[in-house]
Amino acid sequence: MRMGVSGISALAIAALLALPAAGCAQEEAGSPSESNAARTLTGSITDVAGIEVGHHTLTERPTGCTVILARGGAVGGVDVRGGAPGTREVALLDPVNSVQEVNAVFLAGGSAFGLDVGTGVMRWLEERGVGFEAWGGNVVPIVAGAILFDLQLGDPSIRPGSDCGYAAAEAATAGPVKEGSVGAGAGATIGNLAGLGRAMMGGTGTASVTLPDGVVVGAIVAINAVGDVIDPATGEIIAGVRSENGTGFADARTLIRSRTGLIGGAGANTTIGVVATNATLTKAQATKVAQMAQDGLARTLYPAHTPWDGDTVFSLATGELEGEADVLVLGAVAADVVAEAILRAVRSATGTEGIPSVSDLAGSR
Repeated sequence: MRMGVSGISALAIAALLALPAAGCAQEEAGSPSESNAARTLTGSITDVAGIEVGHHTLTERPTGCTVILARGGAVGGVDVRGGAPGTREVALLDPVNSVQEVNAVFLAGGSAFGLDVGTGVMRWLEERGVGFEAWGGNVVPIVAGAILFDLQLGDPSIRPGSDCGYAAAEAATAGPVKEGSVGAGAGATIGNLAGLGRAMMGGTGTASVTLPDGVVVGAIVAINAVGDVIDPATGEIIAGVRSENGTGFADARTLIRSRTGLIGGAGANTTIGVVATNATLTKAQATKVAQMAQDGLARTLYPAHTPWDGDTVFSLATGELEGEADVLVLGAVAADVVAEAILRAVRSATGTEGIPSVSDLAGSR
């Protein structure tokens, strides 16, 4: 039975600051058909009933993909803010276009080569009869996605493809989601303004908020930013462009304003993510939630939405809760969980190939 969402704005205010602590519960979440009351909440996007997540991380070099499944279908939206995006099926998500639901969204490394991940996800869904009902009982799975640039680490000929997408879909569950140097964020880096030699490792992170009336909003993000990650609660730089001696931060704000030592590179960055809710939304409303969720990037990344990246956020609404949703509240909370997911991503990352993580840098001080 579906629950109503009337009165969401009156109930939501106290929950906006109630973001879960980093880390996930050890118990597995329930199946997508279970009510929120019966499910074990994990602080992950999978707290949204009907959403499953799977990673596939390549062993040959740091790269991979992350698949977010909505087997029962979800109304989708998208907002592309970066100047160098790599995406699949974003036009389909335009509210003026006909198809109303998507079955999956993928996030992948490998630059534009990583768009092949979507083919594997489609194959996995088709084998299970999931997709847009076409002719003679056939289905066409609706799969959107976006990529980030991680070809600078190791052999660039090694990148996620369709088999990687299939494996990630096969691995997807409604349980806790692994964070850090996994999936789409496995080869992600931060702080490339002054070149890779002064960068740090990015990663994949997730977070969720459950409002008092049962509305759930979750996010998953793969962060590969050109500049710094800043904790919006304290203004402190968490990760980013390192100082010349490698033990501290140069501060991307200072570098940009002084135009000192900027190297960077067009398309060589990009933060991509998905927000999801169990509320019922139209495509136009889902698009607005995606737009507002981008504020989470702006709060935590400096700079964000640059000509050198392809910052993209998708939104999914599973419609478990019937009734009119408050888009203002959903969008505001979506920005909160995106910001939290970014912080969790970098704090969970593992250093590689001379590029330190947050924990590595803290240990060297």
